[in-house]
Amino acid sequence: MPDEPAQWHVFEYEGFEIHVLPQLKPIPEHAPPRASDQYVYVGHVCRHGADAGAPGEAVHFHADGDDAFRTAADAVQDARHIGRSIIDGTHPDLSVLPLVSHHHPE
Repeated sequence: MPDEPAQWHVFEYEGFEIHVLPQLKPIPEHAPPRASDQYVYVGHVCRHGADAGAPGEAVHFHADGDDAFRTAADAVQDARHIGRSIIDGTHPDLSVLPLVSHHHPE
C-alpha cells in the first residue's frame, strides 16, 4: 500500500465541499527514524463544483506543524472536523465568507 498514490477524500457539508489529502509526515533530515509512519494532511473548502486551484475559489488549510496522526484515516477525520469548523464559522483563523461574497462576472 505505501506505493499507492494518496487519494483525495471529499465530504459535502452545508452546500460546500471539504477536500482532504492525507500525506506521510516527512522526517527531518537529521531526525532519528520513527518507529512507525505518521500522517498529516492538506485540504481545502470550496463551493460545490468550484475550481479549487483558481484564486478566491477555495479556503486552503493543513495540519499544524506539530500535528501527526497514527493513520491516514485519523488525519482525514481531523481535517474533516477542521473543514466543518471553517464552514460553520467556528474556526479561529479561517472562514468561507470570502467564498460566499465572491461574485463571478456574468
